[in-house]
Order: sequence, then C-alpha cells, then structure tokens
Amino acid sequence: MVVFGGKGVAQMVGLGGNGVGQVLAAVAAALLFRLFSGPGPAMLPENEAEDDGDEIAGDGEGGEAPISGKVFPVTILWRNITFSLSDKSSKSVRFLLKNVSGEAKPGRLLAIMGPSGSGKTTLLNVLAGQLTASPRLHLSGLLEVNGKPRSKKAYKFAYVRQEDLFFSQLTVRETLSLAAELQLPEFSSVEDRDEYVNNLLYKLGLVSCADSNVGDAKVRGISGGEKKRLSLACELIASPSVIFADEPTTGLDAFQAEKVMETLRQLAQDGHTVICSIHQPRSSVYGKFDDIVLLTEGAIVYAGPALDEPLAYFSRFGLYHCPDHVNPAEFLADLISIDYGSAESVSSSQKRIDGLVESFSQQSSAVLYATPLIRWESLKGSRTSSEKVIVKKKGGWWRQFWLLLRRAWMQASRDGPTNKVRSRMSIASAIIFGSVFWRMGRSQTSIQDRMGLLQVAAINTAMAALTKTVGVFPKERAIVDRERAKGSYALGPYLLSKLLAEIPVGAAFPLMFGAVLYPMARLHPTLSRFCGIVTVESFAASAMGLTVGAMVPTTEAAMAVGPSLMTVFIVFGGYYVNADNTPIIFRWIPRISLIRWAFQGLCINEFSGLKFDHQQPFDIQTGEQALERLSFEGSRIRDTVMAQSRMLLFWYFTTYCLLERNKPKYQQLEPPSLDEVQPPLQLEPPDSDTEQAKPNQQLEPPLAQVESTQQLESPPLDQIRPFILEGVLSKEEVFAIKEGLFPFFIRHDSKLH
Repeated sequence: MVVFGGKGVAQMVGLGGNGVGQVLAAVAAALLFRLFSGPGPAMLPENEAEDDGDEIAGDGEGGEAPISGKVFPVTILWRNITFSLSDKSSKSVRFLLKNVSGEAKPGRLLAIMGPSGSGKTTLLNVLAGQLTASPRLHLSGLLEVNGKPRSKKAYKFAYVRQEDLFFSQLTVRETLSLAAELQLPEFSSVEDRDEYVNNLLYKLGLVSCADSNVGDAKVRGISGGEKKRLSLACELIASPSVIFADEPTTGLDAFQAEKVMETLRQLAQDGHTVICSIHQPRSSVYGKFDDIVLLTEGAIVYAGPALDEPLAYFSRFGLYHCPDHVNPAEFLADLISIDYGSAESVSSSQKRIDGLVESFSQQSSAVLYATPLIRWESLKGSRTSSEKVIVKKKGGWWRQFWLLLRRAWMQASRDGPTNKVRSRMSIASAIIFGSVFWRMGRSQTSIQDRMGLLQVAAINTAMAALTKTVGVFPKERAIVDRERAKGSYALGPYLLSKLLAEIPVGAAFPLMFGAVLYPMARLHPTLSRFCGIVTVESFAASAMGLTVGAMVPTTEAAMAVGPSLMTVFIVFGGYYVNADNTPIIFRWIPRISLIRWAFQGLCINEFSGLKFDHQQPFDIQTGEQALERLSFEGSRIRDTVMAQSRMLLFWYFTTYCLLERNKPKYQQLEPPSLDEVQPPLQLEPPDSDTEQAKPNQQLEPPLAQVESTQQLESPPLDQIRPFILEGVLSKEEVFAIKEGLFPFFIRHDSKLH
C-alpha cells in the first residue's frame, strides 16, 4: 500500500499536464488510497508477538471482550524491576526504580504511594506496559501474570491517565455509546447496546449527567470528578481484568476524590485487579485501600496490606509511631520524604530513609515462594518465540467509517463558540479588506490594488484554516492514539471521516468571506469561481495543519511550526517573487505553495477579459498582459483547482504516514539473560533443631517480627515455607535468592545440590 500510495502521490504533486485524464487520475488515486488504508488484519510487531500457548484462557477470540461483562481474574507478580535512564553527555546513569517487587491480586485495590518523584507513575507504566520506549532507557526484571510470563495479549487491561481527554461536544451517553459500538461490534441490536451503556452509567454514577455535554476549557461541561468516572466507564466497556489509574484524584476536591476512589473500590470488589498511584490521600480514601506499596527515590519502603499494618510495621522500630487522630497517609508521607529545610535535616532524613529501605529489603528477602517466580522452561520458551499473531479488527472498515463520520460531524457542527468566532472573523476581515479596496476602478493603479487584494485574500483564508487546525488537532490526536491503541478503529476510516465531516462547516467561512468582499471591492465576475478557489484553498490549508499537528508533539509546537511554514509559502506565493526569477534551487517551492496556486487562480478569474484605462503605449491595457507580467499566462482556473486538490491529497497522505510512524512505542521488559539465570537447584529443608537467628541491627525489627510481617508478600499461607537465612553464602546462592530461583529458604548449614 505504501509503495502504491507513494507513487500516486508523487505523480499528483508533479502538478503538470492538463485534461480530463488528470481529474480521473486524481479521483482514482484518492479512492484507492482510502480503500487500501483501512481494511485487513493487523500484525503485531515482532517484539509484541507471542505463542498461542502462552495466552490465558478466557480472553476471547482475537482479544475481543465479552458483552456479558464477566471479569477474568488476574494476579500480577513482579520481581526485581529495575529502570534506569542514561545520560550520554555526562555518562551517568540515574535509577528511577531500584529492585522493586510486589504483587496485585483480583478483588483488591492496590495503591502505590510516595512523595513526588518517587517513581509511582513509572512503576505503574511498567506494570501496564505503557512506558514510552527510548534508547536511553533500560528496563529489566521479572513480571508474571497468573504464574506465566507476561505477554502482550495475556489479559485485558484499562489505563486511566491523569488527563481526561474527550470530544467536548458529545454528551456523556453519546461518548459511551460510540465507544461501545467501536469496541464491541457484536451487539445484536441497538436495545442491547443502550442497556449495556445504561448499566455502565448507573454503575459509575453518571446517570444525572448522562445527557450533558462533556465540555472543555471553552464550554463548561461536566465536573472533574464526573470526567474521571467517564474515563473509567470508557475503559470498562471491554470488561478489563486489570485497571491501572494514574493519580485519579489529581485536580479534584476532597469530595470528588473520594467518589472516584469509592468507584475504584467497588470495581475491585467486582473482581477487577485495581492498581492506582496516589500522592497523599485523605484518611477516608486511605481506608479504602486493601494493599499499598510505599516508594521513595525508586526503592520500596513497605509493600503489603494497608490500613493498620504499615503503622504496626513501622512502630516495631521503636521510633516511628503514628500519633492519634493523624491521617495515616500523611504520617507515612512524612516518614518517607526528605526534608530540604536545612543541610542537617536533609542528612538525617536521608539516613532514615536509607535505613528503612535497607530494613525492608532484608525482610522482603526473608520469604521465598515454594514455586519459583520464573520457570526455567518458560524463560527459554519466551526467548525463542518470534511468531506473529493476527489480531482481529473491531468491526468492518465501512462500519468504523460511518461511526467516526457521525462523531466527527457532531463535534464539528456543535462547536458553537469556535464556529461563531470564525464566522465573525471571516465577515470582519472581509469588511476591512472591502473598505480598504472599496470599489476599485479600471485605472493603471488599480492593477496593483487588485493584485494586493487577491494576495491578502489568499493569505487570510489559508492562515485562518491553518491556525484553527493546528490549535485543535494535537489534542484530538492524543484521543485517537489512545483509541487506536485499544484497537477501536483503523487510521484510514478516521481520516476520511474527518475530511468529509468538515466539508460543510469548513466551506461556510470562505463563502462568507467571498460573499461580503466581492461586491464591496467590485471585483470582476464571477463570484462562484472566487468562492470555489478560496474554499479549496481552505481545505488544503486544513490538511496542511493536520500534517503539522501529526509532526510535532504539542499544540504550542504546532502553533510555532505551522505559521513559519506558511510564511515560506507566502514569500513564494507569486506576488513578491516572480516565478521566472526564483532561484533554481527554490523552483520546487512555488509548486507546493498553496498560496501561489490560490493567488494564481484568483488572478486568472479577475484579470481574464478585463480592460484597463491607458494613456501611454507601454501601459497595461488588458488583464492578459497583467497575467503575463506575473508569469501566469496560459494557465486556467481548472489547473489551479486541480493543483490544490492534489496538494490536499498529498497532505492527507503525509498525515497518514506520520500518524502511523509516530504511534506510541513502549519499552520492553528485558528478562535476565540465559547466561545469568541458572535452573532452580534442589535444596534440603533445614532441620528443626537449628540455632536461633541473630538479633538484627538498629532500624531492623527483631526476627520474630520479621516472620510476622511475611504476609506483606501476599502469597497463600499454604504456599509459604519460611526458613532462617543465616551465615555466609556463596555468590551463586545470593544471586539465586535475589532472582527468586530457590523454592526454599536455606541456612548456613544447608547444602546445595
């Protein structure tokens, strides 16, 4: 497809030749491009491929979600997660996560807590597989899902990010209905879909605002808490087994924050595995947690049951007691944070944190599971798996197109504030230009006036369309990237629906501009051609804005790149630099300048057949002579419109390629190499009459208390066989213990086989 599309676009951008054949070629190229851009199965990248045998039962064919809403239970276990960022300039390495381990179970709400910069969001992204890839990053560790190495399609998960992004002009019910139709095309009837959506609205507490617009910064809509619950509802459509939420209470007041956390708590009770990161919750929110992981500077200070267990754990140190009537979350946050008030406070708090991290690290290594974390056979099998898996698409290409067309039309037609501003600006600029160039006559000086008016008309139309698109599309692209990552639809139907939905609204503003300006300036007939040229130019400028928005990461960057690129096109627009005088190395720029083609078409429409007053023989007598001085002789309006149409297709094709190329890529978790990992060795259980453990050092709880805290690892009690680890171990034994390869604990007198 890319080869064919590239050739077609290369021919279209050539802009040479005439005749009806060119029209047919352009139409055929557009239709074929749209036809081949969407349908067909999608192939997973090689690094995301997996063996069919590794997939967990219950996921459904092709990764599609069952309508019944049943939740497949998933337990996530991670060990020795280390994440580092290398700096090439200083040749230093910064560790964002340091040997982090933990577990999340179905039916329980796990909260990752810690001060700012502790690695909460980083750990959440690692567990969800949403860590953006970079050659400067290195991620290693072991991650299991229901006892098997994690794979791309091992389970369904939902990821609720901090930013709640929606199409602002849709209602809450419409947002959920369209998401349900795109993600679950197997609904047998509209009634089934509506019932499913109504159940979600009731479950998430969105019934009262179901028919309200979502809103944005320009138009007030639903509240922040309702937007967060709407994000959860959109993610719950596919019945995910695991829900990840990145600081879901950020930006909400205390009441809305508690309502959101209560929703997450109910989802956990329904059987979901819920993992969220949170900064410093209020006491009522803290009481909803089942388990917590305390992070500071990328290291674990505590991991285990929530509520009173963390307080009891730290109180065993003899120094850290939570006062009465104090929020436990605030006490824990103060305990694991560095006080930057003075050099002494920094040093003392750093020593305290280092001691707590070291103490928990020793005690978390005091229990190993009877079943090793990573099996030798599964590790070898995962290294040899390289087959690609075909993922079934969500619905047909045309079905996706019609759904997206309906959504794009609702968004474009209901955007009242933007449409009002654009209408007023179009009319106001037309009145201003018409007043300046009022009732132009046929004198020699009017030739320059006409050229100047046509040039500013082309510039005004293009800049208005460009700035509107580059100001909106980067935000919309973030929504599209998220929906495409879930497999809701392909890129081809989205771009085609966006183009068609914006035609009626986008054409209205150039028509307003031309209808007001044309009679005021008393331009040469005909008005229909004038409006047609500026309308096609407006669409081409919008397509160029899409390309700019797909090229850069933020709206601010797009607002900087778009006008700068348009300035180059203005310079080579045919008015300031004659095409015949353009340097050879820049001759290609006028050919792709939409300002030049619009200006050329407007000049041909204006000057063809026009007679001017003249007194000297060297004066310009006809409009054809004026066109000759601009190097526009021999051209036709049809040629300029076709050139603009070809540029429109070129910009859309470029946008398609950029969106495909810039789609998010995520960092892969690297397991230990086969050279470093040894098969689990058989260990003899220790005798019952062995000596007692030595007392621990300061900041470490007594050994008797260590055994009582082993429930922090959250395995079933019948799977734990704790033994005392004592004495000097060899390097091989220490490595095996750290990697979770030993099924038992050993003592200094146990033997390795």
